[in-house]
Amino acid sequence: MKSLNLSRKSFAKTLLVTALVAASGFAAAQSKIALISHAPDSDSWWNTIKNSVKQAGEDYGVQVDYRNPANGDLADMARLIEQAAAQGYDGVIVTIADYNVLQSSIKKLTDKKIPVITINSGTTEQSEKLGAIMHVGQPEYEAGKGAGMRAKADGVKSFLCVNHYATNPASFERCRGFAEAIGADFKKSTIDSGEDPTGIEAKVSAYLRQNPTTGAVLTLGPTSAHPTLKVLEKAGLKGKMWMATFDLSDEISKGIKDGSVKFGIDQQPYLQGYIPVAVLATMKSTKSTDLAAVSAAVKANAKTAARFAEYGLAPAYGPRHIGSGPGFVTKENIGKVEKYAGQYR
Repeated sequence: MKSLNLSRKSFAKTLLVTALVAASGFAAAQSKIALISHAPDSDSWWNTIKNSVKQAGEDYGVQVDYRNPANGDLADMARLIEQAAAQGYDGVIVTIADYNVLQSSIKKLTDKKIPVITINSGTTEQSEKLGAIMHVGQPEYEAGKGAGMRAKADGVKSFLCVNHYATNPASFERCRGFAEAIGADFKKSTIDSGEDPTGIEAKVSAYLRQNPTTGAVLTLGPTSAHPTLKVLEKAGLKGKMWMATFDLSDEISKGIKDGSVKFGIDQQPYLQGYIPVAVLATMKSTKSTDLAAVSAAVKANAKTAARFAEYGLAPAYGPRHIGSGPGFVTKENIGKVEKYAGQYR
C-alpha cells in the first residue's frame, strides 16, 4: 500500500509539472516584470543579463523592464525599487547590493504581495530574511574558496584581492574564501580599488610595490581585471605572476588563452536573468506557488532547455534556491564559451 501511495504521489506530481509546463506558455502575456540591478551603466558585464531577460521575456511571453542606477548609487537603486512597488509589477527581480540599504525598499514590494526573486549578490539567508521566494546566484565564499584551492595546488601562499565593488559586503566573501583556502590574511590581502580604471591601476601598482613578495592576484571582474593586467604588463609580470579573476570578457578570454590569466570564475550570469523571469512568469500563468513544481516546469520547458543547451549552461536546481555557479573557464574549455562571451556567457 505504501508503494502504491508513493506511485500515486509521483504520478500526481508528474501531472502537475506537465500542466505547469503547458500553462507556462499561455496567459502570461499580461505579466510585467522588473529587474533592478546595482550596476552602473559603465559595467559591461551586465550586458549578458540584459540579453538573458530579453530572451526569457520572448520565450515566456512577458514584458521585462531592466532598471539600474546610472552611476551605481545605491540610494538611486533603492528609489527604483520603491518605484517598482508603486507601479504594481507582477514580479520584481533585485540584487542584494547592500542588505541594510535596500531592505526597507524591498519590504515595500513584499508588503504589496509582489513576488521578489533576488539574484547575483547577497546570500540565500539574506534573501529569505527579505521575504524573497528564491535566490539565483553563485555562492560567493564557496566560489572564492574553490579558486583558492586551485591556487594552493599551484603553490600560492599570498595574494592581492582587488575589490572594485567594496560597497557590496558580499563581494568580500570571494576574497575571504580565497584567503582561507591558501592560509593568507584576508584583510591584509584585500584592497578597495574603486571602479575608476586609472585609480585601480594606481592602487594595484602601489600595493605590489609595497608588497613585493605577493604571490598572486585575484580580481573580482572585468572592471578590476583589465587595469590589473595593465599593471602586470608594465611591471614585466604578465604571464609570470599567478592571476585569476571572476567573470569573463574578451580581454580576460585572451588572457586565459595566452596564459596570463589562470582561469575565469564563471557565475553563468545568463541564468541569473533568465531563470527568475521564467519562474515569475510560470508562477503567474499557472497561479502556482509550489516552487518545486514551478522549477521543474521551467527545467522541462522546451524553449528554456534549448537556450541552456545552446549556450552550454547548467543551473543547480535546489529545493528552493537555484545556483548559477561557479564554473571555471580555463585554457581547456575556453573554446566552448568564447563563442558566446559577453553575450550569453
